[in-house]
Amino acid sequence: MIQHLRIDLHKALELKDKGALFIDARTPSEFAEATIPGAINVPIFDDEQRARVGLLYKEQGPTAARRLAVELVAPKIPEMVRRVEQAAENERQPLVVFCWRGGMRSRALTSFLELAGFSPRQLIGGHKEFRAHVREFFESGHWGRMLVLRGLTGVGKTRLLLRLQQEGYPVVDLEGLANHRGSAFGALGLAPQPTQKAFEALLWEALRKIPRDGYVLAEGESKHIGKLVLPPRVHDSLQWETSIWLEASLEYRTRIILEDYPVSSIPRAQFVAPIAALRRRLGAETVDRLLALLDGGRWEELVRDLMVLYYDPLYFHTHPERRIEVCLEPEEEGVAQVKEAIAQILAEAPASPSLLESAHG
Repeated sequence: MIQHLRIDLHKALELKDKGALFIDARTPSEFAEATIPGAINVPIFDDEQRARVGLLYKEQGPTAARRLAVELVAPKIPEMVRRVEQAAENERQPLVVFCWRGGMRSRALTSFLELAGFSPRQLIGGHKEFRAHVREFFESGHWGRMLVLRGLTGVGKTRLLLRLQQEGYPVVDLEGLANHRGSAFGALGLAPQPTQKAFEALLWEALRKIPRDGYVLAEGESKHIGKLVLPPRVHDSLQWETSIWLEASLEYRTRIILEDYPVSSIPRAQFVAPIAALRRRLGAETVDRLLALLDGGRWEELVRDLMVLYYDPLYFHTHPERRIEVCLEPEEEGVAQVKEAIAQILAEAPASPSLLESAHG
């Protein structure tokens, strides 16, 4: 590979921020597990072909494996070039091509694209180098202040965040990145969650854009969002600042829940297992009554009972000592008070882990 066609991760990420197109040359299954955010998949091999080449490498050595690879890839070169052409803004847009370790797959695709008139660069170290960068970021990297909205289930924290984002406030939607609503019923009606590696890549992309002297709004979360786990230092940073605690009536919260969970479009049977799983906490008699409400389509009663009997007692411990309380009813007045609370917290000196430890003794 000609040296000028290779690029290290630091320079590649600089190009990414300037609009470079990242191209993942790995198999579809590798791409589905995790990739660099924003990348497109132009696989050199499909999963079966990669297995064939790998097996031949073990049995007959590199020469035989490379010749098989050429036979498999050659017919696909025009289509690969077309896919990049469709995704690229123009032939001058910088392209960064990567595979797992910056080896033969990205080398080959980079060569094809350069011959086709593009401006590609092969990422040194590949996706493996990017994963190491993400891990290091969460272990020792820095990001700005995280101002946190908290409140009991159904108060509308996520929709409030999205509204503030539309009005220009910086926001990280953790549940959106995790594709989960963060509750026992949080996966209903949604596509499967990303893998842990993919989630961390998306979270890295969001947090790295927060200036160290800036801030972002987020929703208070536990260490787990569905099956995914927040990196420890990210979870810790959600605890540092004074929280904005949102209050609303049970009727308001019930309405929000029924709007956020499109119960008419989700098969009723999908609610059975999450409710049945509450037997240990609520008891068989209560769960049977909840299942009867579900069977009768009595959604408002079901939601109210779930909040009063399960969610409110479970999550009241998230009521932090350092908080500004805001009632969201009426809604417009509540939103205005949230904005005032944001300004008040930003006017305070930034919190730190040491301050948090001293506040909790």
